[in-house]
Amino acid sequence: MNTARKLKRIHSIADFRAAARRVLPRMVFDYVDGGAGTESTLAENAAAFERFRLVSAAPADVSKRSLAISLFGGEFPLPLIVAPLGLASSFWVKGELALARGAAQHGIPWVLSNNASVMLDEAMAAGDGPKWFQLYVPPSREATKTWARLANEAGFEALQITVDTLVPSRRLRDIRRGFSMPFAWTPAKLFDVVTHPDWTSRIGPHGIPRPQLMFHVPWGASGAAPDMRTRLSPALDWDLIRWFRDEWKKPLMVKGLADPRQAKIALDAGIDAIVISNHGGRQLDGAVATIEILPEFVAEVGGKLPILIDSGFRTGADVVKALALGATAVQIGRAAAYAVATAGEAGVAHAIGLLRSEIDSTMALCGITRIGDLNPSLIRRRGGER
Repeated sequence: MNTARKLKRIHSIADFRAAARRVLPRMVFDYVDGGAGTESTLAENAAAFERFRLVSAAPADVSKRSLAISLFGGEFPLPLIVAPLGLASSFWVKGELALARGAAQHGIPWVLSNNASVMLDEAMAAGDGPKWFQLYVPPSREATKTWARLANEAGFEALQITVDTLVPSRRLRDIRRGFSMPFAWTPAKLFDVVTHPDWTSRIGPHGIPRPQLMFHVPWGASGAAPDMRTRLSPALDWDLIRWFRDEWKKPLMVKGLADPRQAKIALDAGIDAIVISNHGGRQLDGAVATIEILPEFVAEVGGKLPILIDSGFRTGADVVKALALGATAVQIGRAAAYAVATAGEAGVAHAIGLLRSEIDSTMALCGITRIGDLNPSLIRRRGGER
């Protein structure tokens, strides 16, 4: 089936997930779809959206509407950002570039993970949209400084430091499937791949995907590439982030905050925005859903800092709820992953278009014409609580 015909059958992110499940080998699908431990955080992310209900302010004249937002002194046409996706080239050939180009079609930022399979210059040449960089902080400060220099020289406009991956999580689906990068083959995995010919015929001729960007910079004094399990610094704290603030002069975000008390520390440290995230349920099992904790962050920040949020967003209504509760924009991760796995760049552009349409219609039905007019009065918790 050609791409256009395939996308005509896809009308939601849930449809994209079903399509990705069909096309990807089980070990790859479970890598992108799964969570840590019992996956209770994964389930809670979805359940939490249902506890927040929208209140329509209709009747209202909604004949003229805008979804634009302002961030870092610029304007973006949608309150969406394509979140960093590690190992995206295991979903689609050079999947990172497809993500960049799909985001560029809508003029929204795309964030390159430094756990990517493409190099910085390739990423910067992909589409003409705004590009940000995401860093998993290595154990060496010298390596961290090098990453800042390389990202700046490449032209990335902003940077996100991920702080919720101090140690690897236990993702049971990955353990059971034996997922690893690079792939370590077994008879069961070979059968898995052979029984998914669309993926095999697309990925196979290009060789096994590898996270080559991660190892572009030496990570320790020996200069040797570390084992993947030890690529992250367990000593990441606010002192290191303050030090990094001096190394990176462009907009700097901290991604992975879940404790509202950290918001004022971020503000005092000179951080330009925070990203409330539980890593989509892939790190701390049993964590609070991000939309649940969002109002507390908003109260702590007091409008002094943009608040981005991710983890579990699948519909435009989900996005509108977060914006009404005080978020500046929403980062989409798995939604983009399912889309790129299904149809590459065209899939990503289609997924963003679906979310744009859902955000627009949800706002209109709520009687709202501008993102800035969304507010907590439009939200009720089940049971009537605001």
